Amino acid sequence: MQKILKGSFINLLGNIIFRIGGYLYRILMQYLLGIDGYGILSLVLPLQWVSILIAAAGLPPAIAKYVAEYSAKDNKYMVKQVIITSAKIMLFMSLLISVSIFFLAKPLAAYLHCSTDVVILFQIVGLITPFSVVLGLLRGVFQGYQNMTYIFITKAAEQIFMIVLAVCLILIGLYVLGAVIGTIIGFAAAAGVALLLFRKTIWKGLINVESPIVPVDEYKLAKKLLVFSFPVILTGLAELAIYDTGTYFIKIFMNETYVGYYNIASPIARLPLIISSSVAVALLPAASEALVLNGNNLVEKYVKHSYRYMILVLLPLCVVITLYSQQIIAILFPRAPLAHLFAGDALNILVIGMAFFSIYIVSTSILQGLGKPYLPMFFLILGSIINLISTVILVPLYGLNGAAIATTIATFIIMILSVHKTLKITNTRLPWGKLAKIILTSILIALLLAPFPKTVPIVLITLFAVPFIYILILALMGCLEKRDLDMLNRFGYKLGPFSETFMKITKFLERFVE
Repeated sequence: MQKILKGSFINLLGNIIFRIGGYLYRILMQYLLGIDGYGILSLVLPLQWVSILIAAAGLPPAIAKYVAEYSAKDNKYMVKQVIITSAKIMLFMSLLISVSIFFLAKPLAAYLHCSTDVVILFQIVGLITPFSVVLGLLRGVFQGYQNMTYIFITKAAEQIFMIVLAVCLILIGLYVLGAVIGTIIGFAAAAGVALLLFRKTIWKGLINVESPIVPVDEYKLAKKLLVFSFPVILTGLAELAIYDTGTYFIKIFMNETYVGYYNIASPIARLPLIISSSVAVALLPAASEALVLNGNNLVEKYVKHSYRYMILVLLPLCVVITLYSQQIIAILFPRAPLAHLFAGDALNILVIGMAFFSIYIVSTSILQGLGKPYLPMFFLILGSIINLISTVILVPLYGLNGAAIATTIATFIIMILSVHKTLKITNTRLPWGKLAKIILTSILIALLLAPFPKTVPIVLITLFAVPFIYILILALMGCLEKRDLDMLNRFGYKLGPFSETFMKITKFLERFVE
């Protein structure tokens, strides 16, 4: 169990760094490229992630599963065969995708009303797939061996090389082309690091294993891997559609300037996803363990507490982003002074949509842990279709706000469907009275903050003060539980010289807890 907890923590840390690196990349790109150049880059990035996902054929989770399974049985030959067979499939797919992107780049650019320069950018994206599949393959192997440290190292290498090289290439005058090339080299460097780690540790124990007397049917093995990975591709494509459908239809009906403004709002609105991803990492194995132990009561507790903690964190975060959207945009994207005029309302709408999507992610982790992985996949595909139809209708009418409304409608529907199914399967009734008090507390926070001046210093002070004010109001409203104080105390112990003061605060809060 200790190994699992340590691995989950390292994986969580890697995910957080990956997301922070993604934010830093976008902020720097907008700062260096300007709003139009950033808009063009925002058209290239979704194509990049789609090509990476399809080229990997959804295999990394399948690799992790079967490497772990055969490794536990000490069947080193099958571990080696899984790696080799997966590599063949992924390399074939990467070649297919690279060639497809090269020939489809021109009609895609024409459909989006892009210039010939963008055609070149789309074609160059295909060069990333060979490096991305190597990286995906080896990360799957590392996960199968529960070596999360190596995954963390490769993510750090990817982020560092990508950001540094993109910035350098833009500064020497390559503009958006420099950003794209920097991203490709970043993946190549991370793949090189992953390959070195793999050869140094894992491959040495596999290279000389003896072949079995009965040859392995590689066709059946490939089929087994692909059957497992197929839902991963569908889910990944549907999730990308939720995020980026608006980007492309804004370009069709408007121009790259508006694309740039929309993609300033979009990453800020996705801040709640950091919270939901953090909860999901810990929740999936916990739900699985509870199911194995036949702990229906334990599963019910996980469900209640997961939704409660998500709402506890999401609501004040949405309040702060909504109230101070202009100042947050100014802090993160100082080279886009008009961004709030164009994208402020879209940000306020999108952050609500991403809060809905965050609750869907938590529901997905619960359902996956309970052995129901196809349900959230179907919900997400349905949501992506609703998002597509709504975007086509609403963008011509309402511009950026139309794209944000379409996403929010889609995420609301998949949230309702996934939560309803989760509660039904786990036979759980949510504590609606307590949740209503949490919602009321967030409304009070909004009313308290509304009269204050909307300046950058006030925002910074607010970000520091709101958690303490929020916890105090929760306590006065009777929303806190003993386990909440236990968590706060564990956090307080790590604050060094501030621990004593923090403990006095939690001691004061105890009088409001039953």
